[in-house]
Amino acid sequence: MFFHRQELQFKSTPDKPDAVYARKLQEVLGGQYGEISVAMQYMFQGWNMHTPGKYRDLVFGIASEEIGHVEMLATMIAQLLEKSPLGITEDAVQDDPTVAAIVGGTDVQHAIVAGAGARPVDSNGNPWQGSYITASGNLLADFTANANAEMQGRVQVARLYHMTDDHGVRDLLSFLLARDTMHQNMWLAAAAELQEEGAEKLPTPSNFPQNKEFTEVSYQYLNFSDGAHAGDGRWAKGPSPDGKGEFTYHDGPTTSAPMPPPTHPDSRLYGTTELPNTVEKVAGLAQDKLNRE
Repeated sequence: MFFHRQELQFKSTPDKPDAVYARKLQEVLGGQYGEISVAMQYMFQGWNMHTPGKYRDLVFGIASEEIGHVEMLATMIAQLLEKSPLGITEDAVQDDPTVAAIVGGTDVQHAIVAGAGARPVDSNGNPWQGSYITASGNLLADFTANANAEMQGRVQVARLYHMTDDHGVRDLLSFLLARDTMHQNMWLAAAAELQEEGAEKLPTPSNFPQNKEFTEVSYQYLNFSDGAHAGDGRWAKGPSPDGKGEFTYHDGPTTSAPMPPPTHPDSRLYGTTELPNTVEKVAGLAQDKLNRE
């Protein structure tokens, strides 16, 4: 059950309209690491979760907060568009010819489609996609993905902070940055607690029998680059973070196998092979007569 309260988590009002910046702000609303993504990611993780209790309550609580952040950004975008010029602005043309070339840097669909409102798209107008979200049912994998989403989102918000001198917009971004700080730490703490409690461990999934993997290469760093310094890293020597192996460094692969011969798909797919064309044609006719599908 959802209940909408008509108030925002934080008050901020832009100093002035700015359609170009409204377009930029769309990235942290409807982009891959925007607020729509994390809200839906956490919701689906909660809906898909097999364990009741604190972890389920955690993801639903933060998912609901993130929906509020969607509303805050949508409101800010609408405020930035409220009295903005609908066409190319003179300032945009003079300041940046490249920006002017894409209609003053504005998203024309803000006006044409949304009537001076926000849209579920990124800063290039690409629609938000459900494929952005991760909800696997494995909590350690999901919480780690959540921490990454918050890190990537905070990077983008920090960049946007320096792309405006509008005090009202910066107030909102300052608040969102602070919440991203909390959420990064929160997901990392939750991932650590899962491991401390033994609910999940590395490597994930930890309940897959590791003896079924090709263990000879489980902890080998295989250097497939001509870079000279990868072997200096923590990942190339010493105990592995999961405590189950010892890292080793190898300059190149430790296994190899001959390339298998080329495949021969059904002749009726008409792929070119090393066989004569007439042979492929006869094979296709024979497959048809055999009713081979």
